[in-house]
Amino acid sequence: MEIKNKVVVITGATSGIGQACALIFGKAGAKIWITGRSRVKLDETLVFLQKEGIVCGGGVCDAAIAEQNQQMADDAIKHFGKIDVLINNAGISMRALFRELDLKVFHQVMDINFWGTVYATKFCMDEIIKNKGAIIGVSSINGFRGTPARTAYTASKFAMNGFFESLRTEVMKLGVHVMVVCPGFTASNIRNNALLGDGTSQSESPREEEKMMTAEEVAEAMLTALRKKKRDLVLTNQGKMAVFLNKWIPGIMDKIVYNHMAKEKDSPFK
Repeated sequence: MEIKNKVVVITGATSGIGQACALIFGKAGAKIWITGRSRVKLDETLVFLQKEGIVCGGGVCDAAIAEQNQQMADDAIKHFGKIDVLINNAGISMRALFRELDLKVFHQVMDINFWGTVYATKFCMDEIIKNKGAIIGVSSINGFRGTPARTAYTASKFAMNGFFESLRTEVMKLGVHVMVVCPGFTASNIRNNALLGDGTSQSESPREEEKMMTAEEVAEAMLTALRKKKRDLVLTNQGKMAVFLNKWIPGIMDKIVYNHMAKEKDSPFK
């Protein structure tokens, strides 16, 4: 798939992987439409992209609200005349034991991660079918292997993976490519903004961000995989190993994952 002059819509693109995708895909010649919940951050990102010579536009959109996703699709089409590629990137994480988790937090994570993906895909779908384009879902290794203290996040990513697997089969003869991207631990703001059991932000990442794959590396890998029309993209050696081992030794993986996550700073289940 050639990306030059394609119109790429990216949700949750004011930081992290989404912003990196806007930069990398834009530098490859795509026209970029981005969304974010903060007008200030959205405008800052647009200025940054424009300084890099990228043709772009964007609008405020809360992924969890269906009507705003409809407006996002309408605005992108009005601005650029079409939509070729949708990157479902908007997402939020959480960190709390399920027994201590307020259910409103579970709903919030599902609303943004899963329903936000469903909404954006639904309202961009007809355009993408017409243009024989592509739909990308930024999922997670958690979509294959659950981790403790992240029940809502894991559930949302399993749901995303299942949604895209079913959708891929529906559109396989319509010229639409569906790819699911599952990064491992990536340096971004998602852990800083992760929700605690009461819905407040944990504010500080419990992991060593500087040792992780960068958001730009993830975006580069995504672009390469899209050009090759890959079905799935699992990133980092640790992530690939987790998916492989969980398929063959899930019981042992329960213990390995527990022990690994218990080493996190301020772990809730030490």
